[in-house]
Amino acid sequence: MIDLGPHAGFILAAYGGVALALFGVIAWTLFDARSVTRKLAHLEAARPSR
Repeated sequence: MIDLGPHAGFILAAYGGVALALFGVIAWTLFDARSVTRKLAHLEAARPSR
């Protein structure tokens, strides 16, 4: 492994925080996409046909 020097803890914690934030944003996006798809399906089903 690369020698990160005396700041190894900070560097690894920063990478871990970024990975956690990235995972959170991806999960939030997927959850929101499902929610919007469900709402859109409900609205399309309730729309009167022309």
